[in-house]
Amino acid sequence: MKIKPLGDRIVIRRFDAQEKTAGGIILPDSAKNKPQKGKVLHVGPGRLLKDGSRQPLQVKEGDVVLFTNWAGDEFKEIRGENILLMREEDVLAVVEE
Repeated sequence: MKIKPLGDRIVIRRFDAQEKTAGGIILPDSAKNKPQKGKVLHVGPGRLLKDGSRQPLQVKEGDVVLFTNWAGDEFKEIRGENILLMREEDVLAVVEE
């Protein structure tokens, strides 16, 4: 399934939750926190301004970003993977590695 975001929306694949704690304890699914980090898969054309021009997005495809816990809407792809669709303003930072 190909998702094409509109406006200032972006499509993100959330990274997997950690299986173990720092001390080596294996966590059950119910105890895992959803990661607030993911990879940008697709970006929209940008916010439409009042004068009819587009403001380009600050993030690009392939960026690793941090976002809030409740940011965006979660969807399930055909392959069973969850993806997030959110506005660019919900992104807190781009991680440079």
